[in-house]
Amino acid sequence: RVRVCGQLGGASSPLRLLQDLGDFAASMDLDGGFASFIAVFRGPQIRDELHFEQLLWSQLRRLHEGDEVPWDGEVSADPTDEHFAFSVAGTAFFIVGLHPQASRDARRAATPTLVFNVHRQFEELRESGQFPRMRDRIRERDASLQGGINPMVSDHGKSSEARQYSGRQVGRSWQAPFEAEDHG
Repeated sequence: RVRVCGQLGGASSPLRLLQDLGDFAASMDLDGGFASFIAVFRGPQIRDELHFEQLLWSQLRRLHEGDEVPWDGEVSADPTDEHFAFSVAGTAFFIVGLHPQASRDARRAATPTLVFNVHRQFEELRESGQFPRMRDRIRERDASLQGGINPMVSDHGKSSEARQYSGRQVGRSWQAPFEAEDHG
């Protein structure tokens, strides 16, 4: 599904986006193949990777503040934990940020974009034995496109996926500007 939204990080789009993500998660049919929710934002103009990262986390904080459903119990709410995943409407998502100033070709898009992938899909792929093949194909394509795989890429459970959301290469001391509130 694709939703066109206002300004990334802005106050006008979180409640509609929250509702759309909840509806998307509730309608997921794991037998129907892999699906993503793509939020394409009208702006703002992105200056650089750090600017995009700041807006991404601002957007995620706003979504979380408006969300009254408890965090998905299958993942951690602590962005420093290797089992962290962002939760909206009680559903864990892996988020891929795209924008025009991305240093990685595969992370470039004409406007700021957030791709929300339901974590449960990845677990289903792992259980069926299909995950390694999919992961390896994505990494092969990235290497072919960019000359090497993204140094931020890591399998869930090896390091916090929060480090991957914006696509910006970050150091070991980087911490997500996010703290989950208890909604339960």
